[in-house]
Amino acid sequence: MSSNGKNGTSENIQTIDIVKEMETSFIDYAMSVIVARALPDVRDGLKPIHRRILYAMHSEGLTFDKATTKCAAIVGEVTKMYHPHGEIAIYDALVRMAQDFNLRYPLVHGKGNFGSVDGNNPAAMRYTEAKLTRVGESLLDDIAKDTVNFVPNYLGNSKEPSVLPCSLPNLLMNGSEGIAVGMATRIPPHNLRELAAGINLLIENPDASIDDLIRLIPAPDFPTRGIIVGTDEIVRAYREGHGNLKLRGRAEIEMDDRDKPRIVITEIPYQINKRSLIEKIHELYQQKRIQGISDLRDESNRLGIRIVLELKRDANPQVILNNLYKSTQLQTSISIIFLAIVDGVPRTLNLKAMLAEFIKHRRVVVRRRCQFDLDRAKERAHILEGLKIALDHLDEVIALIRKSADPKDAKQGLMSKFGLSDVQAQAILDMKLQHLTKLEKQKVEDELETLYRRISELEDILANPKKIDFIVKRELSDAVTKFGDDRHTMVVTDIKDDGTFSEEDLITAEEVVVLLTRNGYVKRAPVGAYRFQMRGGKGLIGATTKAEDVVNKIVSTSTLSTLLCFTTRGIAHTVRVYKIPSQDRASKGLPIINLLNITPDERITAMIPIESFAQAYLFMATKKGVVKKCPMSEFAQLRSTGKRAVTLEEGDELSYVMPTSGSDQVMMFTRGGMAVKFNEEEVRAMGTTAQGVRGVRLKGDDDEVVGMDVVADVDEVLVVGENGLGKRSSVDLFRATHRGAQGVIALKLTEKTGQVIGAVKVKPEDQVLLGTTSGKVIRIPARQIRITGRSAQGVKLITLGESDSVATLDVLSVGEDADASK
Repeated sequence: MSSNGKNGTSENIQTIDIVKEMETSFIDYAMSVIVARALPDVRDGLKPIHRRILYAMHSEGLTFDKATTKCAAIVGEVTKMYHPHGEIAIYDALVRMAQDFNLRYPLVHGKGNFGSVDGNNPAAMRYTEAKLTRVGESLLDDIAKDTVNFVPNYLGNSKEPSVLPCSLPNLLMNGSEGIAVGMATRIPPHNLRELAAGINLLIENPDASIDDLIRLIPAPDFPTRGIIVGTDEIVRAYREGHGNLKLRGRAEIEMDDRDKPRIVITEIPYQINKRSLIEKIHELYQQKRIQGISDLRDESNRLGIRIVLELKRDANPQVILNNLYKSTQLQTSISIIFLAIVDGVPRTLNLKAMLAEFIKHRRVVVRRRCQFDLDRAKERAHILEGLKIALDHLDEVIALIRKSADPKDAKQGLMSKFGLSDVQAQAILDMKLQHLTKLEKQKVEDELETLYRRISELEDILANPKKIDFIVKRELSDAVTKFGDDRHTMVVTDIKDDGTFSEEDLITAEEVVVLLTRNGYVKRAPVGAYRFQMRGGKGLIGATTKAEDVVNKIVSTSTLSTLLCFTTRGIAHTVRVYKIPSQDRASKGLPIINLLNITPDERITAMIPIESFAQAYLFMATKKGVVKKCPMSEFAQLRSTGKRAVTLEEGDELSYVMPTSGSDQVMMFTRGGMAVKFNEEEVRAMGTTAQGVRGVRLKGDDDEVVGMDVVADVDEVLVVGENGLGKRSSVDLFRATHRGAQGVIALKLTEKTGQVIGAVKVKPEDQVLLGTTSGKVIRIPARQIRITGRSAQGVKLITLGESDSVATLDVLSVGEDADASK
């Protein structure tokens, strides 16, 4: 209130509606926060504070190829010239632009302690140093060429850019977060290569749909990697401008040196505090909400994150991991809000609109840069044209200047006599004597010719929008070549109603070998781990076995297949191949009882890789020669306790199982070197509890079935003895019999051959896998094994050590190994 007059009357008092005043003041305040503080500009993806920091560093010459300087100096410069809102806020913004766990492509290179993913605070600004990264500097390219508008700084004694030229789509590339008055933005980071592909598509086809863009930009890409679960919400955010996504850390289940399981976390979700995550896991363990953890260690270092959860031997690793996803921030939800400043107004945008605004900005920048270069080129050409006139009339120019009273008179004389402009006349007067030579005259003419071509080129670009678009695409492509990289964050699409997803979504299809020892240790390894050797080689360690343990099952299959496992007791179980631990060639594996619900006295005697349960039947054979045929559909759905496949006599075991069509020809081989061949139609289909019928008559109590396969007369079979000899023989050499017969000779047994350990069907292009009692495995091209008659002894397949013998045989079919040529 103000007063006027001697008597204190208040003539200048105004009556104001307090409601309207509050509304006006609040709106002014809100718009100031929204536009000048909290929300990024859609063109360069920066808030004013970040833009001012980058511009100040650029003005101070803190480029990527120069030395760093103290952050205190940078903060002081920004405070002094551009941003008078507190040093702490400026330093916090500077630090964030240097943190590679916050920005997908950091804009500032920091030297010193800039904080960590554990939530540690950065060192004080007087201790740290910084400069621009190559990416950060690229946001300011051509800023001196009138590519963007400048506005007065807060003091009015200098100017600052209202936006940066920004040759990269920084808003989506690095994302942004901010809370304004009544609104907020949260834009996640994306992969530069994918963004460039989407931008190029939109330049070439402005009518491209958001679905077209999503094919090129499937999801955000976080600097801390992780796994995005489901894409429906991402698609909604890209279409509508808001949504949510689920993000998981990456965890692997491993076996330690003592055959105990452990969970190793190597990636955590974006902006999750690692220390808090570990503390939460420890808290859940202490509260017994998660049981089975014996130790928790943080083994992270500068190379990456590694959190190790040692588990008890009887713990179920997958159950514990699922609980971690459910109860900790190892899985988190991230909101997406595509809100940015567009033409001074906050707007919620979809993916296409955001990319379109960036393209629009880049077109303006390129056009203004070309116009700037054109103006400079014309100015220079204008001066050179005057110099050329002077050099063409050199004697006259010199005489005129010598006769002039002063420079002003000389300039006026040059302008009058030769029709020169003020700028041209001044350039002639400023010209040094050395430029009067013939060589200098030629240089002027050459430069003028170059400028004419450049002027023509720039005018053509400015007159042709397609050429401007070409430059935008070319410069973006150059930036992608410099800064682009592969996607960090995996995306899985198959999620359940409760938001969980199958482990299978995280598994890459890969051809593998599954090895099972007699004592029940199982593992998988890439097929390529067992390199080719010539027939007669010594083999490689396939599994480190305990004393008196041997590798007795080798199956080649895919990580995405299902293994139908049959036990000695005739019980069927299933396990997905990817659940079998992947270990190196020399590891002994994981006890299979950790994967299947079997009793200690059971052994797995048959493992059938199943891509689907569409085959007609499963044909089974026991150790004592009993056979049985069951519909495959009987085993499509199995309980965790398994399902009975055959009822066995006392002392008998289920040994072989294979899928058949119902009319196949079956061969069975015995340890005594005999083979029987008959049509499976002689065996009727039975239920799962049936006992079966006799398939082959054995020679004695010590004889047993050692092989069974489905064959045609054009096929070949490989018979292998325990001493490492083997042979290929044509199936048509074996006369057909009926089930229950003793059969014909398959391998002539001698001391050199030993008894038969196995027999399988092979093709010349197949690869043979042999395992020995000492744990060695050899892979041999089948074509290297000689074809002989039924009663031959065969050739040496593997060189065995003392007291070693062949224990297992399997065939890797053609096409299953992509490294077959190695």
